[in-house]
Amino acid sequence: MANRPISTKTKGYLVSLLIVLAVLGIWQMATLPKQIHAPTDPLKLEYSVLMGDIPEGTKAGAVVKSQKSEFPSPTDFAKTAMGHISDPFYDRGLNDKGIGIQLGYSIGRVLLGFLLAMIVAIPLGYLIGMSPVLGSALMPFIQLLKPISPLAWMPIALYTIKDSNASSIFVIFICSIWPMLTNTAFGVANVRREWRNVAKTLELSPMQTATKIVIPAAAPTIVTGMRISMGIAWLVIVAAEMLVGGTGIGYFVWNQWNNLSLANVIFAVLMIGVVGMMLDWLFGLLQKKVSYVE
Repeated sequence: MANRPISTKTKGYLVSLLIVLAVLGIWQMATLPKQIHAPTDPLKLEYSVLMGDIPEGTKAGAVVKSQKSEFPSPTDFAKTAMGHISDPFYDRGLNDKGIGIQLGYSIGRVLLGFLLAMIVAIPLGYLIGMSPVLGSALMPFIQLLKPISPLAWMPIALYTIKDSNASSIFVIFICSIWPMLTNTAFGVANVRREWRNVAKTLELSPMQTATKIVIPAAAPTIVTGMRISMGIAWLVIVAAEMLVGGTGIGYFVWNQWNNLSLANVIFAVLMIGVVGMMLDWLFGLLQKKVSYVE
């Protein structure tokens, strides 16, 4: 029986595994203690001892091992990660909460801000897509506001709302609304005219036309906008939480950096990537569900 050829997907997984192993190997090599030569000049030797580069009592010109790198090794990182994974939901006070709790706060803020943006963006985008006049009137304002960095809204939000948590949700709202709005308007405006004519022939009401003809036809484009918005929202919440503090994965990263705990920072960064990948994967599944072939 002939051996089956390795599939393209399997080859991709093998290459990914090789990349991970290569990164871990380079990481391990970079954090190993290195041999250094003690300076022969007495003043330089004394300075090196004072700076902690070489141990006290080292003779001039001697070969010594440097201290362990301050950057955590893969082993140190693995111990830190196991500590977080083994108890992700502990709560010992304001600045000492498990990674699960911190992620929960961030995901909750993102979902709430994203939901508010959906409530505004999809209906408004539908109206813009159905009405060229309304589109021409509103598009200049959309193009003006869309390029503004979401974090630029944070000082205004903090001043007007006077609540850090609500301000973070507002920032998620303001960054999520534009991709959904523009994609919805584009998708609705490009629904085939024949399908709209069918709705007129059947004398469907505006609500029936929207729910049975236009929205299903524009759904792939709308979901694409939602997917882009969610990616941006997850990026922004980390930076927003660094600014406002309190709780959340962004605050956790900033707090651990202030504590000079790089292993915790790296673990949090990895968790941010994992959660972002999962959110994108979920929207990818939704996109496949609503896609169709004409």
